[in-house]
Amino acid sequence: MARVNKIIRFSCIDGPGNRMVIFFQGCNFRCTYCHNPETINQCSSCGICLDACPSSALSRLGDKISWSEKECIHCDRCIEICPNLSSPKTKDYSVEELFKEIKSVSPFIEGITVSGGEATLNIPFLTQLFKMIKGELNLTCFVDTNGGIDLSPHREFLEITDKFMLDIKSIDPVEHKAVTGWDSSVVLKNLRLLLNMDKLYEVRTVVAPNMENEKTIRAVKDIIKDRCHYKLNHYREHGVREEGLQFHKKKK
Repeated sequence: MARVNKIIRFSCIDGPGNRMVIFFQGCNFRCTYCHNPETINQCSSCGICLDACPSSALSRLGDKISWSEKECIHCDRCIEICPNLSSPKTKDYSVEELFKEIKSVSPFIEGITVSGGEATLNIPFLTQLFKMIKGELNLTCFVDTNGGIDLSPHREFLEITDKFMLDIKSIDPVEHKAVTGWDSSVVLKNLRLLLNMDKLYEVRTVVAPNMENEKTIRAVKDIIKDRCHYKLNHYREHGVREEGLQFHKKKK
């Protein structure tokens, strides 16, 4: 089983062609500029969101919070009030259940992209899912990742994945840790591994205030050369939690 935050059935910005995008719940990074911080942690079932829900879509079932998608009006009040960087609006899928969702739209998409949160926290699940897709559906399988999980031991997963899209937050290890909470060494190791395997579709860097953006961009450019796309994403304040807004507060 794997916990999914949401599924976008059709997207043209998460890899080539029209794609289904699956956002998994849970992330090992805690990026200061993350605009969907509700995907970082698993729901602790604290119950704070229960009284905040205007449509009674949330209830307590035993020691867990239950979410009714049918009753939900998607006001996101539960996410706004959550103190845990999480969401009660998630769903647990088996590989077979998620494959069924993908198959239902397979005639209309070129492939799937798994994202998050951090999708590679579910490597065994993804490997099995990609095997089923390759065995029955003519679809490509892309992984959107922060690169924080060492991919080198997971050869089967690497081989069955068509392409990866990798975020490089910062080339500087001190700045990377300040922004994400983690060192950058594994990310850069994965960058070189995926380049050497010709598995890298795209590298992305967020250009945010109070970061050494030019240093990172120049260093990444020198590493990847012309072997994959390099996308620069503009920093957005939407959804960023207060401590992140303060970290990236523009200097006057």
